[in-house]
Amino acid sequence: MSTTISASLVKELRDATGAGMMDCKRALEETGGDLEAARTLLRERGMAQAAKRAGRATTEGMVGYRIAVGCETEPVSKNDEFAGWAKSVLDAVHADGPEAAEALEDERVALSAKLGENIVVVGAERYEAADGEILNAYTHPPANKIGVLVKLVGGTPELARQLAMHISFAAPEWTTKEDVPAEHVEAEKQVYLNSDELAGKPEQAKEKIVEGMLAKRFYAAQPGGVLTEQPWIHDSAQSVGQALAAGGAHVAAFKRFSVAE
Repeated sequence: MSTTISASLVKELRDATGAGMMDCKRALEETGGDLEAARTLLRERGMAQAAKRAGRATTEGMVGYRIAVGCETEPVSKNDEFAGWAKSVLDAVHADGPEAAEALEDERVALSAKLGENIVVVGAERYEAADGEILNAYTHPPANKIGVLVKLVGGTPELARQLAMHISFAAPEWTTKEDVPAEHVEAEKQVYLNSDELAGKPEQAKEKIVEGMLAKRFYAAQPGGVLTEQPWIHDSAQSVGQALAAGGAHVAAFKRFSVAE
């Protein structure tokens, strides 16, 4: 004999879990009207659905100064519950560091189940400034899908913010030329040496030509490339490295987050 499930009990379960009315009713029917068992069942099903969603692209979401959280669609990115969860992750990372986001895994799974989308922490970072260091950040408006956190040694807060803005646009892969693995540089050289552009050029001239190509097409590439070698977006007549040197600063660290790429 099946258990009769009252509308009030269904509503109570829905209010507690955020699950759909029919899902709540079915869960209560399957658990004989046991509210706690039904909550557990819904959570288990939510975890299973979250696992299924895990491979789906998360090109929407929001970026804060220390974290990026992704979802699948723009409406969810503007959802108050999504924003509230994102803030809780931000607060946790601020207090305890990047690993703190993992402590909110159960909440992530529950929210994914409730909103019906794959929701992920795209990345998390926290910097602390020592004497002589400056922290600043930038999120690209209005969508807030790209954000950057930077740490400068020397300089000013305004220079640090300008640098964060540059990184949001230019998406560098390395900070200086010395950070680029030698095998990457050698592979790029071989591409240029074997290109049609160098066909017929004197052997003694090829090395110099390749160095010029590396400087413009690899080190200064946007996106990608080397931060200090890229043209400064605020004044393309100088490189980022030159702009920083003029401001008496150099980069200690940076982190770029994006939910759109």
